[in-house]
Amino acid sequence: MLKIRLKRIGRKKRPCYKIVVMNSLWRRDGKAIAEIGQYDPFQKRLRVEKKEFVKFIKNGAYPTNTVRHLMTKIL
Repeated sequence: MLKIRLKRIGRKKRPCYKIVVMNSLWRRDGKAIAEIGQYDPFQKRLRVEKKEFVKFIKNGAYPTNTVRHLMTKIL
């Protein structure tokens, strides 16, 4: 099953996240199928490729609760 979820990047105590599509059984920082955006919680910046997000949703990918909450702010 494909999931749209956050992948942590950044340094210690200063996280930044990539919004990625990956298999639900793969580890959090593993290889992603596609990277569709970035989220910086400190600067409150969210950048998402909307066409890619909608494409994966239509193909059956499930967003996690956190990603779903972030997307309601954009879409």
